[in-house]
Amino acid sequence: MLIKRKLFFLQYIYARALINNNSEWGTMAGRFPKKAVDGGKVQELQRIFGHDFLGVSASINPFGLAFPMDFACANLSIYPDDGYTELKEIISLVFSQNSEEIGLGNGSAELIRVYCHTIHQPDDAARIDLPAFSEYGLSMELTGAEVLSKEQLQSRIPRTCFICNPNNPTGTILPRNVMLFELRRCKAEGTYRFVDAAFMDQSELEDSVACLLVANLFVVRSLTKFFGIPGIQFGFDDPDLIDKIDTARPQRTVNAFVEHYEKLGFAHYHEQCTSTQRIAAEHEWYYALLKDVGLSYECSSVNYILIHPNRYAAAFTSEMMDRGILVCDCTSFGLPDSIQVSVEMREKNVRVLEAIFACLH
Repeated sequence: MLIKRKLFFLQYIYARALINNNSEWGTMAGRFPKKAVDGGKVQELQRIFGHDFLGVSASINPFGLAFPMDFACANLSIYPDDGYTELKEIISLVFSQNSEEIGLGNGSAELIRVYCHTIHQPDDAARIDLPAFSEYGLSMELTGAEVLSKEQLQSRIPRTCFICNPNNPTGTILPRNVMLFELRRCKAEGTYRFVDAAFMDQSELEDSVACLLVANLFVVRSLTKFFGIPGIQFGFDDPDLIDKIDTARPQRTVNAFVEHYEKLGFAHYHEQCTSTQRIAAEHEWYYALLKDVGLSYECSSVNYILIHPNRYAAAFTSEMMDRGILVCDCTSFGLPDSIQVSVEMREKNVRVLEAIFACLH
């Protein structure tokens, strides 16, 4: 069975290599950037290895709220409202924002890319606080802009400073007072601050800066991680920038089913404390077992944990796949000896830890 799985995996890697090589047909700079790696490979791997293959590379709330859904109102015979007026009004009530300050997108990657194409010119530059989601750098590269190194930051002022708070992949969170200090610095320099707060709903909400209407601050929020359904994301900023982003965004990328689901979901937003408490309890259980075997890790405020197995992440990830589990190889985050695992229900967490321990011996 193990040989068969490895054979399938080699076929999978070969196929992906062909796709990547064929996509590099060139740009003005002579090279087309590679697609950012995310946690969306599980479905393809389950097709190859079977449905018992476990994916813990994507951080989706395992205790997502269950509520009755009736999609009869999701009328597919007409175009969705591309302005998403009703959904924006609901979001505005939940987050105490004006609907004109809210922009929607089909996933964080869409909002990041549309933001970059709206704000940046080819000669612009950005600062990305590492470790960070590789989509920030990719979106900047696709605009022809540059990501500044630490040395370059000494002499150049970036157009945008990207930060993920709570951070992905570490799960750490910068407190509100630190974020306010950073915002004041950006304002003084005349730069934008892009705050990816996609995981904030699983963390300390008092540290959020989403409620601030500050010039040059763009905040991305997500309920998909919280509700356990990848899809819609929304951002907050001044109405002028939101109008530009809505213009640059492809029309109707949020389909009628997702829009209707989100309208239902916001009615249950206040019930989030239950899942955050259950995730926190699983954290403590996880930490205790990791300590027992001497594995170092980062204390997380959200439903994933960054683990340092002191091995090359790519090789360790491959060994975990041999055991039927996909973890997140954090090489793309700039952490080549670290992996990230999502916190799941106890039965799955046991299976993941048993596989990790087996790979270490």
